[in-house]
Amino acid sequence: MAGRIKDEDIALVRERARIDDVVGSYVTLKNAGGGNLKGLCPFHDEKSPSFNVTPSRGFFYCFGCQEGGDVIDFIQKIDQITFHEAVETLAAKVGIQLRYDESGAPMQRGPSNQRPRLVEAHKVAAEYYVEQLFGAADATLGRQFLDKRGFDKDAAVHFGVGFAPRGGEALTNHLRGRGFTNAELVASGLSAEGQRGLYDRFRGRLMWPIRDASSDVIGFGARRLFDDDKIEAKYLNTPETAIYKKSKVLYGVDLARREIAKGRQAVVVEGYTDVMACHLAGVQTAVATCGTSFGDDHARVLRQLLLDHDQFRGEVIFTFDGDEAGQRAALKAFAGDQAFAAQTYVAVEPDGLDPCDLRLQKGDAAVRELIGRRVPLYRFVLSNVLSKYDLDRADTRIDALRDAARLVVSIRDRSKVDAFTRELAGHLGMEVDQVRTEVYRAASRPAAAPASNDRSQPVVVQGGDAPPPPPRVDVPSPRDQRFVIEWDVLKVAMQHPALVGVAFDELDDQDFTHPWLAAIRSAMAKAGGPSAAPPGEAWVVAVRDAVGNDPAAAVVGALAVDPLRLGREPDEAYALALLARLQELTCARRIQDLKSKLQRTNPIDRADDYNRMFGELIALEAYRSDLRKRAITGAL
Repeated sequence: MAGRIKDEDIALVRERARIDDVVGSYVTLKNAGGGNLKGLCPFHDEKSPSFNVTPSRGFFYCFGCQEGGDVIDFIQKIDQITFHEAVETLAAKVGIQLRYDESGAPMQRGPSNQRPRLVEAHKVAAEYYVEQLFGAADATLGRQFLDKRGFDKDAAVHFGVGFAPRGGEALTNHLRGRGFTNAELVASGLSAEGQRGLYDRFRGRLMWPIRDASSDVIGFGARRLFDDDKIEAKYLNTPETAIYKKSKVLYGVDLARREIAKGRQAVVVEGYTDVMACHLAGVQTAVATCGTSFGDDHARVLRQLLLDHDQFRGEVIFTFDGDEAGQRAALKAFAGDQAFAAQTYVAVEPDGLDPCDLRLQKGDAAVRELIGRRVPLYRFVLSNVLSKYDLDRADTRIDALRDAARLVVSIRDRSKVDAFTRELAGHLGMEVDQVRTEVYRAASRPAAAPASNDRSQPVVVQGGDAPPPPPRVDVPSPRDQRFVIEWDVLKVAMQHPALVGVAFDELDDQDFTHPWLAAIRSAMAKAGGPSAAPPGEAWVVAVRDAVGNDPAAAVVGALAVDPLRLGREPDEAYALALLARLQELTCARRIQDLKSKLQRTNPIDRADDYNRMFGELIALEAYRSDLRKRAITGAL
């Protein structure tokens, strides 16, 4: 356990760590108007962007999965760490030295937050490796390797390429000298533990730093150089650590992410030198996987960077070798094609050269032309499927048709099925109707079960051992049309508290018919009310903290980022008219209740009660008329 971080330091972290910069390192954000930014949610799969960020209030909210919060919450959720750890992580990024209140109640914590220290260790290691590449005598082979592949010193420096000394403990001792503990060195994956203590995991290898989208070094890729290297694998990668997950990492994403977002294109190559070659040749959208094949998590990262959805389709271009391994990779990529709204392509050099060798032999223009000659992934896979059959024989043509028909019906864009059917008929030399019949037959066969990561289908569990579903709480959405005025009032109070000021204090829970919205009004009052609201995100944080563990906390972020339906900047007249409209609705409910009571009251037997209620009704009708005029005056 450790002392609590001082509140003023937490507030300073929120102020210094701009939410658009932090979120923008994970997700491509586009201007959505009204000071809002929008992108694809990193917390659930979606085809259209519903993830909103409002920098002026320091909040994010997804209207698809209801995840929301401030910049600290975002880091908590995206890195799956505690609040305490998220504050420490952000503080390290923005250069804030945190202070801890040791006299207060201790902070209950899990394992110590390792990320800042592990990232720092990798930063020091990357700098050390670069120094070794250009200063160590035994790094000559590494420099020659780069030179033979067309990479000079400037290129090596740009990509941070370094060299791990052949000695067994050189980096370990260097990091110890910089204050890192043995436990931190092992946790980072930079050192390993043997019978005689710690030793360098990477020895005598050319080193590529692997960075995340925010440019933090989180791992390394290491290329074998020496014949007497006891580890025969040509490439080694950092093992899985608290900060390095190979299934979610793309080499070069730190350099490519802005160009990917700008050009709506991502080029997926197979190796570190291919990324270098592409970038130096002008294809600055190139990335590569790190020691693993391209998978669903990689696709999710690219979709967020591409802002990949049906209205703004980009393109993902895979470069594969023309050999059997490359064909298998293409088939796997095609199997995951459904993950993209973007169009998927393949770029293969006829000579079988990868981008690095192509640049070396034919120059930068040839690399650009390779990407320019891309062909749809479907056509590449179809060509590979048909190449397995002897199309000169009638029987094997039928086998080829059946195999290819399954491919045609699996394409994502259903409007293209007929066109691809005709194309397949041309390849096979068959009548279109015959091919179409087989395609229909393939489409009528039972589809394969959805993959385990396909969240678009409900999961049905059968059998007596399945746990019963949790009880359902039937609370309507607070954004239901029935509550639209209540929602809009709270949006203005959250986003522009000065406009509603003390007039908001006249409201009470009776003005809000949705329990969550009533709870938020109470929280605003508890936080001091809009008239005393602190500036920017501090007001949103204060309201959220006042809500506490109430379910209403889920929509605080939504109120902070949901654009006003006004088309212009709101003013005080608009805000007061909105309040009047809300109070008018409350008044109308009271009038309805009173009329119901009058109908049930005998005017003779209970004359006093009847006359009192009748007088109250007249006063309420007059008040309602006044409220309506105030609402109309504000031009709602």
